[in-house]
Amino acid sequence: MEQPAVRAPADPRTDRLVDGLLAAGTVVAVLAVTLRLGGRLDAAGSLPLALWLGVSLLARRRWPLAVLLLGVQAVVVFRTAGLTDVGWVWPVSAAYATLAADDRPGRPGLPWAAGVGLAELAFAGAWETGAGGATPREALGSLGAEVLWLAVLLAAATAYRNRLRWRAELDGRLLRAARERDLEAGRRIAEARLDIARELHDVVGHTLTVVGLQLRVAAEALDDSPEEARKALTTAQQVRTEALRDLRALVHVLRAPGEGPEDPAAGVFEIAALVDRMRSTELDIRLETAGDLAVVPAPVSLAVHRIVQEALTNTVRHAQASRAEVGIRCGGGRVEVSVTDDGRAPARPPGTAGHGVRGMDERVRALGGDFSAGPRGKGDGWLVRAAIPVPGFRP
Repeated sequence: MEQPAVRAPADPRTDRLVDGLLAAGTVVAVLAVTLRLGGRLDAAGSLPLALWLGVSLLARRRWPLAVLLLGVQAVVVFRTAGLTDVGWVWPVSAAYATLAADDRPGRPGLPWAAGVGLAELAFAGAWETGAGGATPREALGSLGAEVLWLAVLLAAATAYRNRLRWRAELDGRLLRAARERDLEAGRRIAEARLDIARELHDVVGHTLTVVGLQLRVAAEALDDSPEEARKALTTAQQVRTEALRDLRALVHVLRAPGEGPEDPAAGVFEIAALVDRMRSTELDIRLETAGDLAVVPAPVSLAVHRIVQEALTNTVRHAQASRAEVGIRCGGGRVEVSVTDDGRAPARPPGTAGHGVRGMDERVRALGGDFSAGPRGKGDGWLVRAAIPVPGFRP
């Protein structure tokens, strides 16, 4: 189904100027062609007809069909009354072209223009062979140029209308492409914001938790065991240094997109050190690994590290657990991670999750994996589990 041409809004003053010039040009053209073809040029015939056809064109944009019908009626009246003797179709050329090029919704101009033109030519042929006294051959000869001129007018108007449609379609495609680019840019910005939020949450939250834990150990052991207090403070300082490294790497990526960070990101091989930092007299943490962790690519390695980091941080901050177990297994084309504890479940309404759990889930889903977090079963305890595929894995 053909779509109507969509015209860009035009300046009303420009439209009025064009209509005025077209009206004046029609008056001059009707008089000049009548004189050129040897017709009568008098104040009672050609002059009022030319003025009528010109003035009516001032309303052609709003009522193109009415302007054409009134113009054809004027030509028929003046010809049949003997007030002018030149032309049937060509005096109304501008009105025919305007209606044929009109393609607004519900106003198919081309069929109307063709229909009115054929009706006018049929009437002209009947009148010339009847009241005009011409033979059919003479009538056909005199109307042949009119038929050809009407065909040229309709063809030119159709070409102009198709050009408007092509331009409207092109503008529409460009507009849709611009909107799609804006949507894609917005989507990428949203993804970048989520990545930044996850990184900041994981790094800052973990750092504050571990530093707070080690400071508490140092405060409790300061009088009875200065050596243990010193060790706790050293661990807190080490965690702070690593957090600054991670933040500098994140800032470097933000300042220079597409470039790698200055320092290597945390990964599966740093999880053992992470567990040692999180272990305390109140929380015993055990780590078990299986499979060749060297085949784990960097994005998956970072995700595994962040999952363990966030899960243990939540255990320390919320669960009041005494034991936790971390399991990492690489095999079967994927990496499986599990973190369990014997503490209490978070006091949240069912179906809700904190920023950390949502961040872990988003990391895993972005890599095509599966994630779950919830009560371990009967009794106390919490279980975080993730399975992330490893591209190109060979057992």
